[in-house]
Amino acid sequence: MKKKHWYDYLWIWSIVYFALGFFNILFAWLGMIDFLLPVILAAFGGNKYFCNNLCGRGQLFSQLGGTLKCSRCRPAPRWLSSKPFRYGFLLFFLAMFGNMVFQTYLVGAGASSLREAIKLFWTIRVPWGWTYSVGAVPDWVAQFSFGFYSLMLTSLLLGLIVMVLYKPRTWCSFCPMGTMTQGICKLRNRATKH
Repeated sequence: MKKKHWYDYLWIWSIVYFALGFFNILFAWLGMIDFLLPVILAAFGGNKYFCNNLCGRGQLFSQLGGTLKCSRCRPAPRWLSSKPFRYGFLLFFLAMFGNMVFQTYLVGAGASSLREAIKLFWTIRVPWGWTYSVGAVPDWVAQFSFGFYSLMLTSLLLGLIVMVLYKPRTWCSFCPMGTMTQGICKLRNRATKH
């Protein structure tokens, strides 16, 4: 049996993150760890150490889909892991992230008012009215929290859907962070060869 390491339990982090954000939206900022750490590790390490060892979301899908048997364990369609789909999905996610940052800027600049809304799949508003007390922090900080939590929750739901339909970690085959870190690793390794 494979020896367990501390990082084999990071799936708990995913549950804690979403639970904290459910009760106080400002905890959404903690998700930036999952955005920055993979990029930093890929840039300096030249590998996908984060994806392979530290990704709590991937581990959560393994727990739910594999250990708890919530997955049909069928092969995913090839197009889900194809280069055009992966890079297209990455561009789409970056556009959504860019839009979220722009909305945060507008609120910070006073050109727009705070939108206390968590949206699934960028359109469906979730009726959670208790997640934030107005005035607790500057409006732009709260705006970023709502947008970022929406992004993280949407990607979790997409991952859960493909986990149930296909293999547990199907999400990993087209995860935007995985695609981005893979690209960073390729660029870094190409640069070190020259």
